[in-house]
Amino acid sequence: MLDTDFSIEATAATTTAGSGSKVAEASTSDYRVAVFGAGGVGKSSITQRFVKGTFNENYVPTIEDTYRQVISCNQKNVCTLQITDTTGSHQFPAMQRLSISKGNAFILIYSVTNKQSFAELVPIIEMMKEVKGNAIAETPIMLVGNKKDEESKREVSSNSGQKVATNMECGFIETSAKNNENITELFQQLLALEKKRQLALTMDDPDGKNGKKKGCHIM
Repeated sequence: MLDTDFSIEATAATTTAGSGSKVAEASTSDYRVAVFGAGGVGKSSITQRFVKGTFNENYVPTIEDTYRQVISCNQKNVCTLQITDTTGSHQFPAMQRLSISKGNAFILIYSVTNKQSFAELVPIIEMMKEVKGNAIAETPIMLVGNKKDEESKREVSSNSGQKVATNMECGFIETSAKNNENITELFQQLLALEKKRQLALTMDDPDGKNGKKKGCHIM
């Protein structure tokens, strides 16, 4: 059984990221979101489904890609949502630490069909606590169980994911990149967690649909 409070022994993650358009150094108006998770959980699929509206059945591992999308900032202004689809591989700890150091918010993805991918978030969480320190308490984080369309293969229950998110005091959602289910809602809820700026995907939705404004604490 998977320990649902993440008090399991940290295992080395083997994580990949998808392909996409690279971007230059971020400007100060960028809102940086780093996406973490084990290989094959759907990090790239979720990111590309959100940014491009596309889904690729094929798994193509790469090291790190970054995508950009314009969003609403403080209702009257705009800023750039910069999404970095990271590698979680233990072979690239410096890249992981850099993404965490620069990140304004984080998305932690596991596959509901693979309980090991749930466990492999542990070293990422530990690194986030180490790099961010006390600032982690005010950092928006969403825990995401992807591949909810593969119910017959489920190994991680919704309750398990929700319990971990409750202990971390973070947002939680289950998604299907394949069926485009809860993808937009994921990013809406993530932006709604930000306290320093009022962020939304569109000008017409200043609070983010179904978003909850609260802090996120990793215990």
